[in-house]
Amino acid sequence: GWKDVISTTIINFNNEKMQITWPARELFSSENVSFSYTFDEGKNKVWKPCPIYLLDKDYNSGCLFKTEGPTLAISIRSSNGSEELFSKTLKSDFYIKPNRPENVTFFWKADTVTVSCNKPERAVKCLTLELQYKSKFDKDWQSRTSKCCSVGEQGFDPRKCYSFRVRLKRLVPYCNVVNYSSDWAAETFWMNGTLLDSCGDDIKSHSNTVTVLSCLLAVLLVMLILLILLCKWQRLRKSVMPAIPDPKYVFADLFNDHNGNFQEWIDKTDHEMVQTKLEYEEPECIIEEESHQEDEKNCDKQEPQEKIFSFSRAAENNNPKAAQIACLMPTSNTIASFAGFQILMNDDMYVML
Repeated sequence: GWKDVISTTIINFNNEKMQITWPARELFSSENVSFSYTFDEGKNKVWKPCPIYLLDKDYNSGCLFKTEGPTLAISIRSSNGSEELFSKTLKSDFYIKPNRPENVTFFWKADTVTVSCNKPERAVKCLTLELQYKSKFDKDWQSRTSKCCSVGEQGFDPRKCYSFRVRLKRLVPYCNVVNYSSDWAAETFWMNGTLLDSCGDDIKSHSNTVTVLSCLLAVLLVMLILLILLCKWQRLRKSVMPAIPDPKYVFADLFNDHNGNFQEWIDKTDHEMVQTKLEYEEPECIIEEESHQEDEKNCDKQEPQEKIFSFSRAAENNNPKAAQIACLMPTSNTIASFAGFQILMNDDMYVML
């Protein structure tokens, strides 16, 4: 009954090595079976023991040996070889798994990519070349298959980075009874005909560029906001706290030429005046008919209360120090007004207000 239930896996690696495996732990858990094979045909077969066993937890679960012909016969026996548990005869050429492609080259022209590899020495007509590719925006691989040993595809975006991989496949059922393909060749990364180490570099560089630009824009925006706030603050400060004029600049010659000596400065200014007009304003005297002569004398003896000095327009225009001065001179004190400042003169004392 064992001959009908044993399931084996047969692989012929590029018609060079054979690998036969079976479920040892499930079928032969009580003993360690032996394996033998032969490529001879006819009655006079020479059986060869397995040179290399494949183990599954100390159980013989497979055998690896050299391919020596197109027809293979295998036999699985008990541990001592007295009882045959399984046997089979097969065509080894129908179980070929090709080697991975060699010397893979990429040719770019506009949006078309052509991939080619070296032709195998055997059974080229039974092979096809499969190309798979995807960009960083694709979730799944895109596939394209052509006859060995060249395949082309169109529609590639030169701005995108693509991952490529290729493998050889055996035609089923014309050449193989099992759909075997080679292992994938080394995965490569390309962008507009340029070989890259990985597409992660392209993503990283793009991410870095976006980060730098974002930081620059943020800095410029912050500087603009600070400049606007500064201008508004200057306006607010001027409206709330207007600037107080410094007399040092209004009376530059007073502080520079006379070291703040107001008496010396005012004396020099008096000599430079173009025209001085002294006006006396006599107080009105109202003499009533019933008033006495003594009141008249008192009224006549009354001295002028104010002395007003004014400068002509010529002095105002030609001499900036003498823009306009009005001197109010009562009996005991004198008040002078000059360029927005008031000067109180009392006897020998001068006070600038």
